[in-house]
Amino acid sequence: MNGVAPGPMTDSFGRTITYLRVSVTDRCDLRCFYCMSEDMTFLPKADLLTLEELDRLCFAFIARGVRKLRLTGGEPLVRRNVMALVRSLSRHLSTGALDELTLTTNGSQLARFAQELRDCGVRRINVSLDTLEADKFRAITRWGELDKVMAGIDAARAAGLHVKINAVALKGLNEDEIPALIDWAHGLGMDLTLIEVMPMGEIGSGRLEQYVPLSLIRARLSSHYTLTDLDETSGGPARYVRVEETGGKLGFITPMTHNFCEACNRVRITCTGTLHTCLGQEDAADLRRPLRASTDDTLLHDAIDRAIGQKPRGHDFIIDRRHNRPSVSRHMSVTGG
Repeated sequence: MNGVAPGPMTDSFGRTITYLRVSVTDRCDLRCFYCMSEDMTFLPKADLLTLEELDRLCFAFIARGVRKLRLTGGEPLVRRNVMALVRSLSRHLSTGALDELTLTTNGSQLARFAQELRDCGVRRINVSLDTLEADKFRAITRWGELDKVMAGIDAARAAGLHVKINAVALKGLNEDEIPALIDWAHGLGMDLTLIEVMPMGEIGSGRLEQYVPLSLIRARLSSHYTLTDLDETSGGPARYVRVEETGGKLGFITPMTHNFCEACNRVRITCTGTLHTCLGQEDAADLRRPLRASTDDTLLHDAIDRAIGQKPRGHDFIIDRRHNRPSVSRHMSVTGG
């Protein structure tokens, strides 16, 4: 933290990085089949950055112009003492250095932490939820309890957090349930974003059968609803429409059918301190080594600059049916979404 940080982080395509997603753990209390294998081998705890190191790393990026910080996992709220990190990071909201501190969660721990998150300055969260049917939820998550997630969502709303639901569209599993998800979420004042299955991680050949293009989903929804395109962005890859019948907002994240990279302003850091400048590339820059090499951040900023300078124009997501393999070998749970 010593010295004056270099200027803003701008890549070779003129995109300035203002959005940082940080995975605080690769662990999760669920095993969603499109995200993890059932018998996951998690990283040794010694490989993970400490909460103090995560705090220092986030500060380095905030000093370089990051205005939005999202904590992810795995499931971020299963990391021991994670709220100590949230409380520490909230100081940057107080100083005005950070516009938003938020997180993505599966909702299982929200009943426990929702009020504390609100007290720390978190104002909105994303909750991953693909179905409203308990049996289907257990099948997708392998052992999750839908009632627990619903209680968490209720607690978040009661605490004054704005909740956005993220649902992965899964062929033959929940695609017919999407109208019910829209009506439920919008009926409670929550936004909903639909996400295409992403070809990440070696988790079985079923990945090829899970994929359904959101262009098809949108066409089906158009027979139920009036969808009006909105010229707005949340700083992420979603494209939004207004559902006139509900008054709510619906997002589409389409890595397979639409390359959303032209205005990408974000990078991701894993819980081990690896910087990924693109979700859909195998790029990786080790920030843990320079972070631990010195209490001065000069080496760290040098490593950040090298990585940002190599940020690719866009991702290479494909569904590789010929070779039955993912575009990116690392699991989504490792990258942090």
